[in-house]
Amino acid sequence: MRKVIISLAPIKGPAAPIQIEAVAEDIAKSIDAGAAMCHLHCKDKEGRLTPDITFFTELLAAVKAKRDVVVQASTGGISSMNIQERCNPLKVSKVESASLNGGTTNLGEAVYINSFEDIRYCAKTCYEKEILPEIEVFDIGMIHTINLVRKEQPFQDPVLFNLVFGHKGGMQPTLEALTAFRSFVPADCLWGVTHFGRDNWTFLAAAVAMGATVVRIGFEDSMYLEEGMEARYNYQVVEKLVSLIIAMGLQPATPEEARMILNISPK
Repeated sequence: MRKVIISLAPIKGPAAPIQIEAVAEDIAKSIDAGAAMCHLHCKDKEGRLTPDITFFTELLAAVKAKRDVVVQASTGGISSMNIQERCNPLKVSKVESASLNGGTTNLGEAVYINSFEDIRYCAKTCYEKEILPEIEVFDIGMIHTINLVRKEQPFQDPVLFNLVFGHKGGMQPTLEALTAFRSFVPADCLWGVTHFGRDNWTFLAAAVAMGATVVRIGFEDSMYLEEGMEARYNYQVVEKLVSLIIAMGLQPATPEEARMILNISPK
């Protein structure tokens, strides 16, 4: 039976104080519900992006003390940090995967800068530390960008693309856009989706039906649970996604199964 990896991005923006125990407990319940990966930005206790990995390290320790999960660190987000500072979370020993942003785009009203040099640096750092890069692409041209970089410095298998939809300035969550975007993913690569600003479940269902390996869910992208209702906890949206996956005759992957699918060695 095909397994779908649920990636949880649990911390809502903009910056707001982070209570480590509360976040760790919500993540633990989300893992129990069916999440296998946890995507976290390096933030301080006030919820602001920072190059200082102290609080990030404490949060990961609290999460891993409760449950096993594939830890994915973000190297992104709108900030004044350079790529070296953005990659600081990769120094944390528990990190097994990391976001690698595939190019520059308008992200809301901000310009999200990811140059070729940034991409090369992040990819090189990931592989040096035996971390799987998840390549975040916000439009089709970014897949071409990554293919150019792959020719210069070969990526290891599997190569994983995360097709990001819903941001102002990027690809929008329509079935037509999903079909087009998906068609440009190289045949030898895996792919998943993020639906930012999600206000329905149909788009994620379509992505699962089309073969997505990873589906991202969580308060970083949307708190939507059902029409007219927001979730109070991340585990509620995970439960809803799991019920959808099971109804399609599939199963959510466990953290151990996710590592096998993505060829990740546990840390």
